[in-house]
Amino acid sequence: MLLGEQEQFLSYNGEVLIFQLSKPKHVEGAADKTVNLCVRRMAFNRDTKLFVQKSSGVFSMCASHFKIEIICCSCATDSRTGIILPCILMKKKKRNNVVKYFLLLLHSSNQFEQSFHFKLDYELKEDIRLFTGPSVLWRHANKLFYISSDTCTVLSAPVQLSSVVWTGEIEDEGTVVLGIKTACLPESEDEDELSTSDRAIWGSEFFGYAIETQKMLTGTCFMPHAYSRVVSSVYVCKNEMLKKQLRISLVAITHKNQLIWFQDGHPKGVCELPYEKPCSVKTAVTSSNDLLFIVSFASRNICVVQRRDTLQVASKWQNVKSVLVDDFTGSGSEQLLLLFKDDSNTDVLSTFKITDLGEVNYASGISYKHDVPAAEGLQENGLLTVQALETRLQAGYTSVRELQQHLGLKRRVILESCRALIDLVEERTHILPTAKEVKCRREYRSLLSLVSLWDEVENPPHSLSKETSLASKVPEHFTEKLWQRVVGDSLVVGVKLTESFYLSLSDVSLSLVMDQDFSSISPIIECRNKIIKLNKAFSALAVSLCQIEPPPKKMKLDLRSKNDLKKEFPKRCSRVQLDGTKTVIAVTSLAPLLAFHRVRCVVLLHMKKQNRRNDSLQESKKITVLCGKILLSLEDISNGKYSVKMLRDNSYCTGSMEDILAVLAVSVRFSFQIVSSDCTLTPVNSWLLGEMECTPFKECHDNIFCHKAGNVYGTVFNWTLKNPFEGFLTLFCRNLTVLFQCLHSLTRVLPPSCDVKLLRSGNKGVLIEQLALALEKEMLTLRSSFFSKGSKAENSLTWGNEPGKKISDAPVVSLLDSEEGVQQFRKKLQNEREESVQSTNQTMNGALYQETALKIAEAQLSSDMIVWRLS
Repeated sequence: MLLGEQEQFLSYNGEVLIFQLSKPKHVEGAADKTVNLCVRRMAFNRDTKLFVQKSSGVFSMCASHFKIEIICCSCATDSRTGIILPCILMKKKKRNNVVKYFLLLLHSSNQFEQSFHFKLDYELKEDIRLFTGPSVLWRHANKLFYISSDTCTVLSAPVQLSSVVWTGEIEDEGTVVLGIKTACLPESEDEDELSTSDRAIWGSEFFGYAIETQKMLTGTCFMPHAYSRVVSSVYVCKNEMLKKQLRISLVAITHKNQLIWFQDGHPKGVCELPYEKPCSVKTAVTSSNDLLFIVSFASRNICVVQRRDTLQVASKWQNVKSVLVDDFTGSGSEQLLLLFKDDSNTDVLSTFKITDLGEVNYASGISYKHDVPAAEGLQENGLLTVQALETRLQAGYTSVRELQQHLGLKRRVILESCRALIDLVEERTHILPTAKEVKCRREYRSLLSLVSLWDEVENPPHSLSKETSLASKVPEHFTEKLWQRVVGDSLVVGVKLTESFYLSLSDVSLSLVMDQDFSSISPIIECRNKIIKLNKAFSALAVSLCQIEPPPKKMKLDLRSKNDLKKEFPKRCSRVQLDGTKTVIAVTSLAPLLAFHRVRCVVLLHMKKQNRRNDSLQESKKITVLCGKILLSLEDISNGKYSVKMLRDNSYCTGSMEDILAVLAVSVRFSFQIVSSDCTLTPVNSWLLGEMECTPFKECHDNIFCHKAGNVYGTVFNWTLKNPFEGFLTLFCRNLTVLFQCLHSLTRVLPPSCDVKLLRSGNKGVLIEQLALALEKEMLTLRSSFFSKGSKAENSLTWGNEPGKKISDAPVVSLLDSEEGVQQFRKKLQNEREESVQSTNQTMNGALYQETALKIAEAQLSSDMIVWRLS
């Protein structure tokens, strides 16, 4: 290397230090015996976007019979002051092969100070490091040597090593050297017997050596043993002593062109490097708190690996002379300074790039002088954009966290509400949790303001007392029987109501609540409700559940009840209701309950009692009745205690009424109208009793149970003949597959001319009668609404300009006899005309309008629903 080409670059406090050896200008008559070590401090100018020289310094050395070189430079802590200073290791080689080394310190005044010197009979070539002291460490003949400013004597470490991969400070250990040495195999192991792969893995090991304490550190706390053979360089990112155990985070590059992240001795991530022969690795922390790993290669290439969720190559450059890491722009975070090799320009900082792969991005060769405002505006806009995005991200994270807290609070409120409801119906005093049992005051206030889960309108504070008094007034024998059945994978719970209260109740539903205290799950069991009505003669059977409304008629006027349509047409249906009984059934999935092996549930009955006042809106009163408790265990189910038993006895099905209701509850109902124009429908009855092997229920002859083996077993049929050529077939089957099998079997016995039509809701004749009643009710509702509007408005309106004054009934002829009379008649006529206009613009209060609109909408919806069922 020529003397003028010896350059070293070092970053220090955001500046670039350029060290260069040069000879002084020749003076005539003077002997050429000195060499100057020059330093230039270069700082980045944010206005011109160029590096400018701040200051310089010179250190002169005698060069007589010596060859002077710069070995390396780095920043190290001066043990005398604790200040980090630039250090430069220099070499003087004599002709007799004696090599002298000396270490220089550079102070802020650009003055050089020689710290110490030492002589060797060989040259330093391998693993030279500068560290705290300042000290110099190197490797020679597989031995470790070091010297510091305190001792000024070359010392040897008692270790044999093949390479040094890192030197630095570790907590509680001081200066530590990480290296690779030949492994000491056990005496029982014969090295010749080891395979090539075993020798490659177990022939070397990773270790640490503390210089101050002369202590050996085990290598497994840094990385697994198997990696010691391939690691070429290491950078320790973080180290700390936690609970007397050393915790290490480091990144290593390997001969396999990989970068591996280790955490406490375990690999956490790996990244394939884009070039071969990686030499060293260093880190940088950017303004966005990103940790960057800068990898240098022997081919003068550089790549940057970013650590987010995984390790990945973020950027790469070629033909890089040097790469430095510091805060060159004064932004408070680190950036990369890439110095590119440019043979056409003698200025070492002529071709460069400053970047942090984010907000900061400056490059040489771009003219900023003529467009400084635009460049600054672009930089500022980019910074503001990133800050705005970070703010939005933080706000989104905060929203998600608040939502999670809200969901947790909502869940705890629901659980406490269930406990309060159970205590209410069992007439126990419910005690709310104390402030110590909840996490914050906000949750406690929420629990204090609990409202009923079964009402959509908030109740006043005294509603709880009203609820309790109402529940206490319910007769003791309101419910007649509580039963349970297991049908397939479903649990069926039924409550039979007494007949005396049937006409006054609507919106009846059951709920099942687990009586055990499960803190991790909700005690409310999800179930669907059905209401089954049977008359005393058992000549008809019907299943009532929530009907599907026509698509254009989704209710938006839902101020009272969602099931008011079920109580339509009281004149025609009152006989059936008075003669019959009602059973409310809840169906739920059995499998989740069996996970508890044994579970006890409380059965609650919820109703609304309707009181009609003077043909106006109904006033609803909530009733909650504790029907009892059911116990469900896996042992009882295995023994068939709650199974449905449908047996044949003298051509009848002997299933109990609870068994029949359980089968109907888990089944889906389908009604068909069968019309034959050529022959009678006698084959249908023969098909049911013959091929389908059906037998009628002993208590209900019109409904028959299918005993045929296979999927169709358990299907319930109801066949009604309107006349010999028309009939209605109703099926209660488990699923659509069973329905299609039954219809396929039926079509084979029916005449080809038969027409089978699916009915949406029962018999067509009954629907026609219901439609007539609905239209009549709609007409009466409209008429009564208008009449009530006129009668109620008369009392609240004022007519004319003179309140309380009526038009005189004087004969018209007498008024027309004179001019004054004509004027008086004209005035009265004008007043009547104004009063007529005012009568067409009369108004009413909001409550009256709401009542009228709701009654009209309900009447129209009822008739539209029946028309949709008939279509």
